[in-house]
Amino acid sequence: MLLVLDIGNTHTCVGIFDGACLVTDWRLTSERRTEDELGIYLTGLLRISGIDQKFISGSIISSVVPPLEMAWREGISKYLGLEAMVVKYEMNLGIDVQYEVPSEVGADRLVNAVAAVHHYGSPVIVVDFGTAVTLDYVTSDRAYLGGAIAPGLQASVEALFGKTAKLPLVALDTPKRVIGRSTSESMRSGIVVGYAGLIDGLVDRMAQEQKENPKVIATGGHAEIVARWSSRINTVDPNLTLEGLRLIYERNAK
Repeated sequence: MLLVLDIGNTHTCVGIFDGACLVTDWRLTSERRTEDELGIYLTGLLRISGIDQKFISGSIISSVVPPLEMAWREGISKYLGLEAMVVKYEMNLGIDVQYEVPSEVGADRLVNAVAAVHHYGSPVIVVDFGTAVTLDYVTSDRAYLGGAIAPGLQASVEALFGKTAKLPLVALDTPKRVIGRSTSESMRSGIVVGYAGLIDGLVDRMAQEQKENPKVIATGGHAEIVARWSSRINTVDPNLTLEGLRLIYERNAK
């Protein structure tokens, strides 16, 4: 079995694969913890899920939070006896990374691109709705070019709440309509439908710039609610990042 971890700024997604099958996954808060806390947390989750840790033979991590990455690596080493592989742009990814400064691109963006190309072909754009919203473009010849980064939906909600005197902190549910009939409805429309327009506009401009017609794959916490209002998102794949980690591990395991 393979343990995969995607460590983000807000959440850490953990999955267990048995071959190509995702057996189970968990979504944890990305809080600063020691290697012992994380190791005990992980072994507890495995036990509750009925997974014998002795059958886990490998691990891979993608991370945009270096201190948490180190704590997870040490916890996995101490409690599972495994040295976790860490995603780097220099690895065999099956795509040609053409970012101007490759070391600056988030590992999760590369992982998503690998999974999208493998499962959906190229050209392809991956939209990941996380703490930030990222769009990543892979050309028809599997060149990863980069893309666009915008504030995440939750960050936008919190900015409105924090910077205004009367606007409430609203839950990000699917709007009933575009024209909100209350302040909360209006905020949901502005953010959810507004982000759908943002995504559609960026996708159109990227496709025009590259003179290609890419598929658009969405993932991340708010992918479903935005996709309902988007005319350009073709597929929502909630496990895209975990699947990309599995594929990269298989390409690079000795």
